[in-house]
Amino acid sequence: MTHTYNITGMTCTSCQTKVQNLLSKVAGVKNVSIDLKNGTADIEMNQHISTETLKAALNEYPKYQLSEAVHTAPVSTYSEEEIKSWFATYKPILLIFGYIIIISGIAAVSGNNFNGLQFMRIFMAGFFLTFSFFKMLDLNGFADSYSMYDIVAKKLRQWGYIYAFIELALGIAYAINFQPVVTNFVTLIVMSVSIIGVLQSVLNKRKIKCACLGAVFNLPMSTVTIVEDTLMIGMSAAMLLLM
Repeated sequence: MTHTYNITGMTCTSCQTKVQNLLSKVAGVKNVSIDLKNGTADIEMNQHISTETLKAALNEYPKYQLSEAVHTAPVSTYSEEEIKSWFATYKPILLIFGYIIIISGIAAVSGNNFNGLQFMRIFMAGFFLTFSFFKMLDLNGFADSYSMYDIVAKKLRQWGYIYAFIELALGIAYAINFQPVVTNFVTLIVMSVSIIGVLQSVLNKRKIKCACLGAVFNLPMSTVTIVEDTLMIGMSAAMLLLM
């Protein structure tokens, strides 16, 4: 069953993520979909949960007030993100990948030769430095978003903060070609752990925000996130084999 509630006090995507995270932890809640613009939350539950129980979940943050909507309705079949064109939704991440591919290609070309290992190293440096930058813009927002689906961050919220700095360190390591074997091995482990939560969320069709670009862009979790993580895993594994 799904019920709609009004929630006041949410002013940004960080608020949205925080409220979504708190309500998702209530026993019996299956999925939480928040409309920041309209200040509403569609809560899918396995069994009836009282409004007072849901209100209590937000007690730690008094500025967020939950109340029953006038009408109870099922979640819309098509979310706002689904109505938008695929390109419009993922334009930020597509542009970032495009720019990184261009600079990596330029760096990998020497005369008439193309150095595939060099291309992957520069690509990884650009990827981790760029993605860590967006996470650093709002570390708290990223940590909240990441704890919604990552298997480690769910149990240890601080992992969200640590992860952002790990990405920064990996970006620098790839850029200066520091201990390539160690750097690629750490990347392989970190990204393999990260993709588990992504796969679980996508396969379970949970409508939550992807934290890959921090809290700056409101990107939905989808197969694009899986491709992104798989690409990093594949490149790190390929570089290890080529060394």
